[in-house]
Amino acid sequence: MKILLDMNIPLKYSKLLKEKGIDAVRWSDVGACNADDFEIMSYAQENSYIILTSDLDFGVILSTTHDQKPSIVQIRASVIHAERAVDLIVTAIQKTAKDLKKGAILSINLKKARLRILPL
Repeated sequence: MKILLDMNIPLKYSKLLKEKGIDAVRWSDVGACNADDFEIMSYAQENSYIILTSDLDFGVILSTTHDQKPSIVQIRASVIHAERAVDLIVTAIQKTAKDLKKGAILSINLKKARLRILPL
């Protein structure tokens, strides 16, 4: 599974995800820092990435376009320690991997993860 980190995700997450066996790349490593959300989504879709973000805009775009890809993982909680956040992300991704491959939005907070199958 390949994860594309949006620019609002701390840089440290990429390294921590890789240490957990997740193929993770930060958007700034593959595209322009000033790219709009549509460009990021298009790249993710064309290259089979799941977008990791704390931004709600990606979900809004999917709900208005009714697309099935790319899948989105939204972090909906502020976690003080990046290691704790990455543990939550990896656990949730592993539990929902089959649905994320098909197309879904996974929202994660400190208490639970919520999955919505695409299209919305």
